[in-house]
This record gives sequence, structure tokens and C-alpha cells, in this order.
Amino acid sequence: MSASPSRSIAASPTFWIGALAVLLALALLGHRGIWDPDEGRYTNVALNMLGSGNWLEPMRSDEVGHWTKPPLTYWAIASSVAVFGQNPWAARLPAALSYLACVWLAARIARRLAPGAQLPAALAYATMPFAVGAAHLITTDYVLAACETLAMWAYVEARFGDGTRARRWLAAMWAGFALAFLAKGPPGLLPLLAVVAFELLTRGTPRPRLLQWRGLLLFLAIALPWYVAVVLRNPGLLQYFLGNEVVARVATNEFNRHGEWYGWLVIYGPTLLLGTLPWTPALLRWARGLPAAARGWRTREGRGADAAGLLLALWVLLPLLVFCVSRSRLPLYILPLFVPLAVLVARQRAGEGRALPRWPWLAAWAALLVGLQVALGFWPTHKDAEAWAREIRARAPGPISEVLIVQDMARYGLHMHLGVPVEKLSIGLTEQPRFNPEYEEDIADELGDDFNPDAIWLTKRARWPRVQARLRAQGYEGVPQGTPYEDRVIFRVRRR
Repeated sequence: MSASPSRSIAASPTFWIGALAVLLALALLGHRGIWDPDEGRYTNVALNMLGSGNWLEPMRSDEVGHWTKPPLTYWAIASSVAVFGQNPWAARLPAALSYLACVWLAARIARRLAPGAQLPAALAYATMPFAVGAAHLITTDYVLAACETLAMWAYVEARFGDGTRARRWLAAMWAGFALAFLAKGPPGLLPLLAVVAFELLTRGTPRPRLLQWRGLLLFLAIALPWYVAVVLRNPGLLQYFLGNEVVARVATNEFNRHGEWYGWLVIYGPTLLLGTLPWTPALLRWARGLPAAARGWRTREGRGADAAGLLLALWVLLPLLVFCVSRSRLPLYILPLFVPLAVLVARQRAGEGRALPRWPWLAAWAALLVGLQVALGFWPTHKDAEAWAREIRARAPGPISEVLIVQDMARYGLHMHLGVPVEKLSIGLTEQPRFNPEYEEDIADELGDDFNPDAIWLTKRARWPRVQARLRAQGYEGVPQGTPYEDRVIFRVRRR
């Protein structure tokens, strides 16, 4: 008697790898509150989109735009919250879905570049701790990684598929890169370095041209309208994009993101070695064999014989070189490289004749990853906006209409957990840049608007005397609400 279809599916490695990925992605997605500053900043912009109905211009508050990133991630978060409610689970869902998309795309890419190793590629990606951990962070980098990987899958299908729909696949590649450009701007096009280098190194092979008018028009139609609209509505924004968000991040340490000459090693070394566990040994074996492979790529015949290996190496090494040279360095910047790394793991292990790991070992590793997620949710940190919201409600019963942070880290995550706008104020007048200033306004300007007695104010205890003096100079005074929390005074303001 043959097994039932349901039992056959449940017994297949494909089913269990998919189930494992879904478990790691979704089970604990709302286990902890929003962590400031990054998670709070992104959710705050998305919530402001929902509240104002302005989906064109990302806004940090009613007065100040947020122009450090294009809008695709904000759109995704806002859409998820609109459907599933205002909670951390919904805000993190776009990152988790991007992780699941990358698991699937790793298998599809391995189908062409490492035939027979599709499941190991998906499994490797699904169980890399850096990939899993990033799926539980609200960041632009996972949406970017999914869009870049989508573009590269389309390119792989165009060049390594059966060739019947190569032009359509190339058009899809340009659409994927357009989405990546809407997710993070120029960094979303870094895999094009690998594509162009591969095209130049494999010249002479009959194939459709990479720069086809249909694909380029599709790229412009998807990527360009938002940029044109916001630049026309905000004079000077184009110069800000090019000067601050491109040149300054690449060439200077203005943002204090490990711009020292050794910063690339400190940030990317541990991320690659620890973030790819338990598959790091396979990658180290690949790296040891890279010089021999490079000697084979010197000739056209050698490049043709190992075209898949050449493309994967270029896909990893060329963007990584850019990230190392750039003086703005963070671990999440290299998240899009983890799909080609997973395919390299599968290809390396297949070449060595290694089978899938045994299920008890995988179950233990998955249990460790889940345990780390659980532990992270209970880790005490002053960045947890949910804990701040709980303490504020305990100290300040009654209505809360907004939260005003005075010269301290902006806790925009309170917008999610208290459901009210959050602004960052300076004590006195401060000269600020036009785009992305540090403060929304100063205390005097805030009090000069319609005075709001239901607002909650926060400041460091060391700054409390200066804040109180500034309030009294304006005819107001601060009234502490209970004891300080995390060395911050929580207070309301009333007229004297």
C-alpha cells in the first residue's frame, strides 16, 4: 500500500526545511517590544504615514521629514500594521517575510548554479544565525536583501536557464534592482558590479544584451517616480541625497560607523565567521580553494567551465570590497551577501559528497536559535520601548497625547507602544541642517504652539535643572511624575 500524499509531504526534506524556516521566522516575532533607536525610528515613520495619509514623504513628525532611506520599507511596515494592527509582530513581519523569500530564492538560485544542492542551500540560509536574527529586526536591510536577491535570481535564470525567456528574465532583473533602489538607494545596485564583471569576463557567449531598452525603461518606471516627486516638492533634497547619504557615508566617518582603517575587519570579520555558523567550515574550505579557482578563471575556457563558481565569487567579493572600502560600516550592510554564501556552502558540500545533516543535529541547532530569541526577549535594556511605555503609564496615569524627549535619545518606539506621536526637543535654540535635523524644535517653540497639558516629557536627570529653568523662563514648570526611570525624569508641564 502506498503512503498517503499528506504523509509523503510531511516526510520530505522540503517540507521540514520550509516548516523550520517558518518557525524561525514567525514564532517569536512579537516576543519583545520595539527597541530604540533604529526599530523605533522606522516604525515611527511608518505609523506617521498611516496617521497622516502621506505615503509619499517619510516624516519623523509633523514638522520634520526623514530622508535617510527611500520609502519601500516604510510602505511595507505601514501596510502590515494596517492589516494586522499596531503591534511589534506586524511591524517586524516585512523583515520575516523577506527572510522566507531569501530561503526560497537560495534554493532557486542553487537549482541553476549548484544543481542538486537546492535543499542544502535553503537549509544553510534558513539556519544561519545572522540571517535568522536579522529577520527579527525592523530594518531596511532585509527588504533590500530580498529585492537584490530577486534581481540576481532573475539574472541567473537569464544566463543559466534554458534560454527560452532570457529577455523576460533580464527585464525582471531590472525590476528587482528598481525595488532595491527604492529600498536603500544606490547600495541596492551593488550586485550589478558582479553582473557587469561577469558579463565582461564571459564575452563571446551568444545571449541577449544586458542593457536592453525594455529592462531599463522598467527600472526607470519603478524606481524614478518617487525620487522625482520628492525632489520637486523639497528643493535641495537631491543635493542632500548625493552629498550626505552617498558621498559622506562612503568617504567620511561623519556618522561614526567604524570608519577607522581596521573597522572593516572588526565589523565584517565576526559577522561572516559567526553569522554563518554552523556552515562556516564549508565557507573556509571554499576560501582556501579560491586561489586555485582564480587561476582556472584566467582563460576563457576556464571561465566557461566554472561560470557558476565565477558568478558566485564575484557576487560575494565585489560588494564586500565596496563595504570594506566605505568608511560607514555596520553588520547588516552585508546581509544581502548571505544568499550567495548559502549557495556556496551547498555547492562546496555537494562537491565534497556531503549529505544533508542529520535531523537530530538540526533540531538541536534550531532549538539553540529559538532559545537565543527567547533569551533576547528577556534581556533587560534601556532601549526597550515597551518597558518605557509600561513605566510611563505607571507613573503618569491619565491621558497621554504625545511624548516629548528633551535632549536625549529619541525613543520613537513609544509611538508604537503608547499610540501617540513622539518628538525630540532641544533645551534652547540650536542651529540645525535643513534635512534630518537632530531636533524637531526647541522647548520655547513647542510651548509656543498650542499648549498640550496631556503631553509626557522625558529628560536625563542631569539635565533636569536646565530644563526646569528653561520652562520657568517661558512661564511654565515641570512636574515630575513619580520617581526617575533609567536615570530619566518623567514629567508633565503646567502653566505657572
